[in-house]
Amino acid sequence: MRIINTEQKEKSILKAVFRLFSLKVIISSVLFVGSLLVFAVIANEAVYENEAAFDKRVFYYFSTFSTPSLIAVMKVFTFFGSGNFLLPAYIVLIGYFFIQRNYRYGLHIAIVALSSTGMMLLIKQITHRHRPELPIIQGITNYSFPSGHALSAFIFCGIFIYIAWNAAISSSLKWLFTILLLFLAVTVGVSRIVLKVHYPTDVIASFCLGIVWATLSLWVMRGISRKNGAQAVPGAGQ
Repeated sequence: MRIINTEQKEKSILKAVFRLFSLKVIISSVLFVGSLLVFAVIANEAVYENEAAFDKRVFYYFSTFSTPSLIAVMKVFTFFGSGNFLLPAYIVLIGYFFIQRNYRYGLHIAIVALSSTGMMLLIKQITHRHRPELPIIQGITNYSFPSGHALSAFIFCGIFIYIAWNAAISSSLKWLFTILLLFLAVTVGVSRIVLKVHYPTDVIASFCLGIVWATLSLWVMRGISRKNGAQAVPGAGQ
């Protein structure tokens, strides 16, 4: 009996080790650390050291083919990173999970959305980076670093990507949703550069911050779900 119990314990330890060092965990850890380092470098060089060479080159690149039509399209995409779109979208999404009586998951989404917004506002107040000169969209008075539109769009799309990969749908649909959502998030970020309301480094830093916050939130949510024996998403694992 003791031998059997010992073997079972060894198997449990091995399973825990394999889970700890699985490919997904390694990739997410590398993304987390890499994004955090890139964010730190941008914050130091572009914000505190005021190194503007990269931003100027990117602005010049986009100015070479910016047309009234492109600007009109970018104004449409930038809307998807605004509070006018995201607030109602989050209400609908959270309301859906509450209707499905998955209160924990709806609460997780609300916490991720609110905490990422609070973090973004806090960093803006710490860095105090002013907006680019001669923006196409007028009347924006808050600070520039990081881009709230880019960060918020990335977090929102990241939540939907997580839902898609835990839903009972085919792998091809999961990849399709992932590509489309990433395209939307990146295009929202590019729109902020084309419209000259953010520096390119603001947008890149926002994407890095989004990866860090989404990864951290995912780890916390999974840990809480496993601890409580709850299923993360309706239909997951079906």
